Parts: sequence; structure tokens; C-alpha cells
Amino acid sequence: MSTPAPRSLAEALRLRDDNSLAELLRSRPDLITPVPTDLTQLATRAGTRASVVRALERLDRFALQTAQALAVAADPAGYGELLALMGGDQGEAAVEAALPRALGTLREQALVWGGDDRLRLVRTARELLAPSPQHPSPTGLGPTVQEAAAGMSPGRIQEIVATAGLPSTHDSVSAVAALTGLFGDRKRMTALLDGASTESREVLERLVWGPPYGQVTADPAPRLRWLLDRGLLLPTAPGTVVLPREVALHLRGGRAHRTTEPLPPGLVVTGTHRPQVVDATAAGQAYTALATVEELLKDWDEGGPAVLRAGGLSVRDLKRTAVALDVTEPVAAFWVELAYAAGLLASDGEADERYAATPFYDEWLQLPPAERWAQLVEAWLTATRTAGVVGGRDAKDRTLSALGPGLDRSAAPEVRHRVLTLLAGLPEGASPSAESLLARLRWERPLRGAQQDDDLRGRLAGWTLSEAETLGVTGRGALSEHGRALLGAPAREPAAKPSGGPAASGPGDKLPVHHVQVTLEPLSPAEQATASAAAARLLAPLLPEPLDHVLLQADLTAVAPGPLRRPLADMLGVLADVESKGGATVYRFTPGSVRRALDAGRAASDLHAFLAAHSRTPVPQPLTYLIDDVARRHGHLRVGAASAYVRCDDDTMLNEILADKRAAALRLRRLAPTVLATQADPATLLDGLRAMGYAPAAESAEGDVLITRADAHRTPPRTPPQPVPDGPPIPDATLLAAAIRAIRAGDRASTTPRKQPPSAGGDLPRTSSAETLATMQAAALTGVAVWIGYVNAEGTASQRVIAPIRVEGGFVTAYDHTADEVRTYPLHRVTGVAELAED
Repeated sequence: MSTPAPRSLAEALRLRDDNSLAELLRSRPDLITPVPTDLTQLATRAGTRASVVRALERLDRFALQTAQALAVAADPAGYGELLALMGGDQGEAAVEAALPRALGTLREQALVWGGDDRLRLVRTARELLAPSPQHPSPTGLGPTVQEAAAGMSPGRIQEIVATAGLPSTHDSVSAVAALTGLFGDRKRMTALLDGASTESREVLERLVWGPPYGQVTADPAPRLRWLLDRGLLLPTAPGTVVLPREVALHLRGGRAHRTTEPLPPGLVVTGTHRPQVVDATAAGQAYTALATVEELLKDWDEGGPAVLRAGGLSVRDLKRTAVALDVTEPVAAFWVELAYAAGLLASDGEADERYAATPFYDEWLQLPPAERWAQLVEAWLTATRTAGVVGGRDAKDRTLSALGPGLDRSAAPEVRHRVLTLLAGLPEGASPSAESLLARLRWERPLRGAQQDDDLRGRLAGWTLSEAETLGVTGRGALSEHGRALLGAPAREPAAKPSGGPAASGPGDKLPVHHVQVTLEPLSPAEQATASAAAARLLAPLLPEPLDHVLLQADLTAVAPGPLRRPLADMLGVLADVESKGGATVYRFTPGSVRRALDAGRAASDLHAFLAAHSRTPVPQPLTYLIDDVARRHGHLRVGAASAYVRCDDDTMLNEILADKRAAALRLRRLAPTVLATQADPATLLDGLRAMGYAPAAESAEGDVLITRADAHRTPPRTPPQPVPDGPPIPDATLLAAAIRAIRAGDRASTTPRKQPPSAGGDLPRTSSAETLATMQAAALTGVAVWIGYVNAEGTASQRVIAPIRVEGGFVTAYDHTADEVRTYPLHRVTGVAELAED
């Protein structure tokens, strides 16, 4: 016995197995937010406008073209009619091969239902995709003859039928049907158009691919009059005519689209490099990324820029940060946002709110370099805050600032993951052109990109390529091995060595690509943690080994020939200033840098011992003299709070300060032979005296020297910003199984045949208390299921199918088929009970 054809989307969903329903709910998670009570409600929700729009946005170009073709086809349409619309009268092998996949996608997404002989596009999707004067169809087709002739007078329709050479009819309906039949008949249409002048055919050619509307005067030219008299153009409004859909399809050779794209565009490889070169280049970039983030946070250790009243960094502070990092402002915004996304910096929440490193930053510094990199890249992969939009304008025409509001773009994680997945499918060491990559992404999500004027997905893809290279996920444009591990992709098989020819192509070469289709789903948090750990293990051997020494030179510089170990790097960063960076870092010792080390609590003897222990060359005499000279003067002046004061045992030095013109701005006055006071705060006074060449030390209220350390200022514990999801999250297997079980149970309860008691009224069964009790007791004895109406404590009515197990004390304990579990119900809340039909 064959299964009857479904008459609705709900019936079509009812014929699906659990795996098919799971795929639908996984691809359209909004359908189970919340979980529907049954399949009828699921079908209703799948047909709502918001849900259909989201589903259409996630179709690839060919699947969307297929849906657009169904929107201009008959309802229902056969598979042959759809194939003709997609491939034309002559057919197209690629379209014929790809159409089953596209149609399968539409069925899986519950946008199309019915067998191949009766394909139906969901009504909402047809309304969205069908052509109308307000919303033209991407196909360029206009209304059908029946739709265009709906407002015409019967007499005018009969005149058109007669002029077209058709017999007259008794009513407009049959006349329109005859005209439709003529325009759909290739042979008769060809004969009709053979009588058209060249000028008339030129008019049709201008309208055939759309837009199908044109303007005419009250007295049309002969070339237009000939077309109007035969219905090849039909009036839609005064002065406006339209090319009927049937006429356009004949002129197009039956094609709904001028160009169909059944296959995704291939990626063009612009260069191929040895995998070892790619991994080494990426590792170098990864090390630079770590150094840059450390430099940024070190610069903000004692309190970074102030937080704007509206949130975020000011333009001036972003420029200062870019200068400090020696990068452009957009790149500086990227590093700031990355550190924020990773939880390494935040606002301190004080009255004078500033940005500073978080306590987690100190924990992060203690991790091995590869693990620090993995945490940064993991934060980048999932972050929705997008540094690329910094400097742009929001909907209210306000400038978007780094670390400010309005930077979240929910599509960013998906685009990043997809770009890296496409790179993972290329041959080993191959780097694609950005243009071909963007073309591929636009094919995969055409509708979503078309709805945004600025092509956000395209810009996100461009930023992803640049940021992946900056972070060391890719090297020379190709995905590295640790980048593949980060996605959870399997390791590549070792490539066979070529027998001859060049080992790698240059960056300017364009080679044919053999793209491997790789499908990598976004990882769960636990899976991503495992993948990040694997990526860190692959990266670790490629990073340079930290050194425990420097080379001191007579010109008061120190050369670090590579990365330094943590204690050495921290101390040297306090004792000296970085002069240049690169393969080797050059540090310069200055009076200010030595004073900074002394302010941090180090004695001159400590500094001499430190340099002697970590230098591969003898400590130069000028450096020794510099340290001793600064140490001898350090703390000779003491600054405290008066508002602020200066005290010194040497009144001659105080006389020099008072006589110095540079001290005028400080407005110092003498309180005692060894004390000067000012209205300026201690910090301003310290900076002013240091600018004059002195080495003052701050002191506490007890007169002790205050030690200032670089890591003195930290924010309270902060959590990283949470990504803004792009719609409901994709349900996991456990949630899907539970949702499908609940939907199936609810559907059984709503569709199971039952006997309606004579006294029942409305949707719920209605029986007296005595009848309800007797039926329940009988069902418990016989073990059969019954249909009940039930009102819960909140007053919500529902219908359920239950199998009573025990009836006592005013309660019935039963297996509830709707909830798929055993429950106990108060009998006084049961509105009535009915037996199920025997069949």
C-alpha cells in the first residue's frame, strides 16, 4: 500500500524520520525556541516570515535560484517544469546534475514539500520571492498573463484574443486561459512573433531579462501598438506596461535566470609554498603577535587611557597606542580589541575610569608561549566584536571607537570559520586570491550579502585573511599546520615529492586549483579547547627558544639576540628602554630608565649584580658610572603630599630649584630651609622635577620612600565580553533528541483518533466526574490509552493521551504519551475523558 501524498507541510514533516527532523532543527534552530508542542505547530512556525527569511539567507546561490524558479512556476509544479526553468529548453548538464542536491536542500530546510510531481514552495517563501511591482524578482520576470489582465475590461481582453488569432470566448476567464496557452506554446508563439517588426522585437529584447516594466504614452508608437494589440505587452497602470511572464520565458528559451550557477566558483591559487616555509612564517608571526600584546599591556600596566563617557578609547589615545606599537591605527585597534576579547584588559571601574590590565593577564604571562598564542587565537575565532569597523559610523551617525559599544557583528565568527575552512581544502601550501575567496563566499550566502549595502560579509572575509596572517594562523596566505589543528581538521598526509620542476610557485603565479570540499562544523567549547591544545603542541617546537643573556655594549645599549626569558625580560624592560625591535632587540640605558629601576625598589648593587649575571660581555664602564651616578642622586630630594612638598637636606639644591625658570609652573615656595611646598599634586611635582634633570623620590606619610612597580595597577577580576550570537544557538545532540521526542509525543496526542463522547463540546472532551472516574478505572484495568482534557494550575488547557496505571485518592497515575513520562494528575483538573478509536 503506497503512502498517500502529503496535503500540507505538517503532513510532510510527519512522514520524516527522526534523523531528517534533527537535520531540520539543526539547520533552523529558531524552530525549537521554544520547543513546539507538535508537528503542526512546527510546520506553522516554519512558515512564519521571520523564520523563512532566516532560512533563505542561508541558502547558496543555486539553491536560492531553484527557490526563485519555483516561485514563478505553477503551484504545484512538477520536477520536469522546474528543470526546464533552470536549464532552459536545450537543457544543461551541470544544472541537471546539481538540481537534485538543491531541491534536497530546500526540502531539508522545509521550504519545499511534496513529491516530485507536486512540488510546493512554502507560501511565505513564494510571497517573498515571487515578482511584484514593489519587489521585483531576481529572475527579472513579471506577472503572469492572468495576474496582469486581472484589472482589464472583458471587451479589451476579447479584442486582444481576436487580434492574436484566437477564437473569441464567452467569458474573460477562458479568454485569458486561451492567451496563456498561446504564449506557452513554442510553435504558435514563434509563428506569432514572425509577424513582428524589427522595432517591436527590439522592445521585447529590452524587457526580456528585466525589469519587465516600461512606459508608454497615451498614443503609443506603431511598434508598441502592435505588441499591445496582441497582449505581448499588457497595461498595469496608466502609462505603464509589463511583459507577461509567459512571453518572457518563450523569448528566454524557457530559462528563469539569464545565468545559472550550479557549481560554486573555484578558488584561484596565486602561490604555492613548501609547508615548512608556511609553518615557519606563521610561527614567526605568532611570536610577533605575543610580543605586540605584551608590549601593549606593558604600556598600560600603570593605568592606560581614560574611558570615554560613551565608552571606548578616544581617537587621540588610539593614535598614541599606534605610535607606541609602531603600527597603523586600524592594526592598533585590532590588538586592543583582541586583548579585550581575551580578557587581558578591561576598565578599572574607578571614578576616574581608565583601561588597565586584568589579574588574568599576570596568569597568562606565566603560560608557555604556544599556550598563550592558543588562548589569543581562540578568543579571536569566537569574538563578535570586530575591530575593522572602528572609525566607521553607527545607525545614529556616531563614530565607532575601539573598546566602545556597537562593534559586535554576529556574523564574524561564522565568516572567520568559513574562510579558514576554505583554506583548509586547498592543496598543501597553497594561498588563494582574495577575489576568488570573496566570490566563493558570495555564492554560498548570496541573499545575506545582497541585503547589506556595505557587503559586511565581504569585508569580514578580507579582515579575516589579514588578521589570520597577523596572528600566525596562516603563513604567506596559506593555512599552517597548527592553523588546521585549531579548526579540528585532520592532519595532512605528507605530499609526494615532485619528480621535477620548481618546488614552489611565485606569489604572482595563478595556478588552476583542485579544491577539496572540506566541511568543518564550528566546534563546541570543549572541542575547541582540545583543538587549541593540539595547535599549541604543533606550534611550540617552531617558536624560538627564550635566552637567558644579553650583550652589553659600550654605547650604553644591550642587544638581545632573541626572545628573553620572562624574569630577564621583565627586569630589563624596567632598567632600559627599547630602542629597536626585529630579529634582535636593542635596549638603551638612560638616566630615566635607571631611575625607574631604582624607583621599583632596586639598589645600585642589585643592578650591577643583575647585569653581570646576564651579560655575555663584560659590563662596560660607562654603564657602571651611569648606575652609580643616578643612584647617588636618587632620593636626595623627597616629594610628599602638602598638596605636595619637596624636602632636601641640601638647601643649596633647593635654592637652585627655586631659581630655575623651568620651575615657575610648579609655583614652589619655601616653608623651611630644607622644605619647599606647592599646590600641585605629588605626581605632577615628581614629573616636573624629573623633567628638570633631578631624581626625586616619592615618600609616604611616615617618610619612607615609596616603591613603584610596573604591575602596580590592575583592574578587579573581569570576565571577557560575551559574543553576540547570530540567532539561536545550534542545538546539541541531547537537546535535539529531547525536542524530537517531545514533538513526536505531542503529535501523537493531537492526531490519535478518538471517540468523541456525546456530551462533549468544543475541543476538549467534557464528561461528568463520575464518568471520568469510571472510564479511568476501566482503562487502568484493561491497560488501554485514553484521551483527556486537562487544565493546569495556571489555567492553561491542553489535551493529552495517557495510559492510566493507578487511580486512587482523587489522583490518576498514568504514562503520558504527550510528555513521554509517567505523571500524576488530580482528577478534579481533568475536564473529561474519551476512549481512542479502535483503528
